[in-house]
Amino acid sequence: MARKGPSHVDRRASPGTAARWILFMPTVPAKPASVRVRIWRRLQAMGAVTIRGAVYVLPNREECVELFEWLAQELTTLGGQTSLCEGRFIDEASDDDIERRFIDARNADYEEVATAAKALATKLKAKRVPAERLRAATEGHTKLAKRLAEIVAIDFLDAPGRVPAETLMSAIERALSRDSRPSAAAKLDVVPRPTGATWVTRTGVHVDRIASAWLIRRFIDPQARFKFVPAKGYVPEPGELRFDMFDAEFTHVGDRCTFEVLAERMGLDDPALIAIGEIIHDLDLRDDKFGRDETAGFHSAIDGICTVARDDSQRIAAAAPMLDGFHSHFGMRARRGDRGSKARG
Repeated sequence: MARKGPSHVDRRASPGTAARWILFMPTVPAKPASVRVRIWRRLQAMGAVTIRGAVYVLPNREECVELFEWLAQELTTLGGQTSLCEGRFIDEASDDDIERRFIDARNADYEEVATAAKALATKLKAKRVPAERLRAATEGHTKLAKRLAEIVAIDFLDAPGRVPAETLMSAIERALSRDSRPSAAAKLDVVPRPTGATWVTRTGVHVDRIASAWLIRRFIDPQARFKFVPAKGYVPEPGELRFDMFDAEFTHVGDRCTFEVLAERMGLDDPALIAIGEIIHDLDLRDDKFGRDETAGFHSAIDGICTVARDDSQRIAAAAPMLDGFHSHFGMRARRGDRGSKARG
């Protein structure tokens, strides 16, 4: 049922027929033209998509309804009118089309961030980055991080473009602190393997953190417990071990990713683990240092897992059989004396 103006939407629905969408249908005054631009920008910022001309759609959630109601009130004060209504399409193709519009819109946003992040990462590839360029890159990273957070806030359907964008941003964050790390040539001391420890890392686990968690539970600490926390501001509790995060006990050292650092510091010289570490290195640091044939397939598999599973523990559990398979594969190669070739073409 349509409602005029900013009055609250009646969200009552019969069992089994709940509306999936909230529709916003504005009538904007012809003059001044700035009103139309202002309303359009507000709709873009809240993540609404259009159907059938000037009909804007958001998922039927309390926060989305509230956004539309506030905008309706604003438009009324500017001389316009608005109809708000709940929508449920009988044709499943219509629902699919709206979902695709949301995902395409957010993927396009994520791609803009990823493109800018790649350009920024290129400027940080030198072994020593001049202080002026480092400051500019830090400012650029801060702006991109803010933009990424804005996109995530309106990513209602978990668009797959989020994962690569976040991965690139994490790589830039590590590169910005690179100058304070030990030399890549420095040999790392072997430390005792813990038992039943709580291992802490950042939420949104991807390539390096997923593989590192598998390495920890499979070869280092079979009774390990994992804890996922925000990237910044976390204060570890006594006895906790952090990995792949700022100021962690186990994280990047020089040009080595966390997986490589964990393997070296725990004295794991298994050739199969070294081969997996080379794949993780190239995906995480994006420097194509090892160029293994298996890298592209590994990347696709991890991306698929992260698209399906948003929960960190689920991602790690889903990736474990795949990593076991890679370990078995490389183990058989090592026994045959076959390291495998570099990527071709």
